[in-house]
This record gives sequence, structure tokens and C-alpha cells, in this order.
Amino acid sequence: MTISFQLYSAREFPPWEDVFAMLSDLGYENVEGFGGVYGDPSELRASLDAAGLSMPSGHFGLDELENDFDGVVETARTLGMERVFCPFLAPGARPADSAGWRGIAERLEKISSRARDAGLRFGWHNHDFEFAPCPDGAHPMRILLETAPTIEWEADIAWIVRGNGITANWIREFGERITTAHVKDMKAEGGETEDGWADVGHGTVDWRTIHGSLAPHCDLFVLEHDKPSDAKRFASRSIESFENILKGAKA
Repeated sequence: MTISFQLYSAREFPPWEDVFAMLSDLGYENVEGFGGVYGDPSELRASLDAAGLSMPSGHFGLDELENDFDGVVETARTLGMERVFCPFLAPGARPADSAGWRGIAERLEKISSRARDAGLRFGWHNHDFEFAPCPDGAHPMRILLETAPTIEWEADIAWIVRGNGITANWIREFGERITTAHVKDMKAEGGETEDGWADVGHGTVDWRTIHGSLAPHCDLFVLEHDKPSDAKRFASRSIESFENILKGAKA
């Protein structure tokens, strides 16, 4: 069971060296990368090493995965990643129907094959739009998982909730595919500060129950907040809350 920190949560609090030192001081040992930090992978690796941090996973865009796959592999290997995830489709790139989503899934399956050949694991990271039904009633998330049978799922639970997906049902049906999860929390309805997100354990998402459902197959839990006003506050309160959940699970 590994706890990590999605660096996107601290993108507005540079420099990264200070962020890494802060995370290390709080007890983090792992972080997850995103496109904004890969400019110089060797320099990033040196900074992570200096802070005693590892990067077992990272996000890479679909265009980069398809058109510069060798570059993705080089970056991943330099940073010590074992799994990579495609995190997003811009609104203009999202299909309007099930056939279009099947096409996206077929492209992901090809990337998955190349990733396995390169010694990497590959999967999809959801937001909320994958749970909005297509005109025929099919959900894009289901299409992706069923049409691309070898991809893993990095489940962002709070985005499932925002997409009106019933989290327990998705975990029950596809839990074996959820190898990584984003641990994110939401403010009570009407809480509009920080885009409605909350520090883990200080919102409305029942992470104690959800963790228990995910634990049989998910071994990497990535703490994230999309818009914190204070990265240190989020990082410190969230790791404390989630470690308490883990302690309770072992009791």
C-alpha cells in the first residue's frame, strides 16, 4: 500500500524544490508527475532524489503518448516510473457518441500494448465527463474499460461523484481494474471556495468505506486537491487523515 502526492496540487506554489522538501518533511515518500514538471527529467530526478522522494507514476497526454511514445518512455525511465496514465481529453476532443468513444478506447489499447513491451503499465485517469451517458445511454467509462481490456484504471473517486456516478457500483464491477486511485475530497454542497474541493478527511467523501472497497486490488493511493489555497495545509491534513484510515483498516 503506497501513498503518493499528485504534484498538480502544488503547481501554484513554486519552486518545486521547496515543494519537495515540504512533502518530505510531512512524511511523503512518493509523488505523481504531470506534464508541467517534465521539462528536464534528469534535473527533476536529481531534485526528487535530494528530497528522498520517488515518482512511481505519472500523467502524459494522449497526443504525446501517440506521437512521442519513445520520449514518454525515456522520461518515465529517467524518473523511475512503473506506471503511466492518460489523464484527460479536452472538451473539443471528446466524442459525441459511443462509436467515437470506442475509437478512443482502441487507441488506448494500442498504447497499452506498446507500454507493456517497454516494461511499463498503462491506464486511464477519469474526470466527470466519462460518466455522462452517450445518446444511446452507454457511459464512456464503461466503453473505455470494455473496449480496451488491458488498460488499468486510475480512479479519481471524487470526479466519479461529480459525474453522478454511483461509486460503489463502479468499484463492484470494475474493481480489479482499479490499480491506482486519486484520493480527493469534496466540500459540502454550497462550498464554492477552492472549486468545491476539500482536504482529504475534511469533506463529504466517505474515504474509510471507499478505501476498504478498493484495497483488494488498488495499491497506489494518490492524494490530490485541484485548487488548494494552501498546498502545505492540504498536504499535511490529508496525509494525516489518510494514514489514520489505513491504521483503522489494520486494527
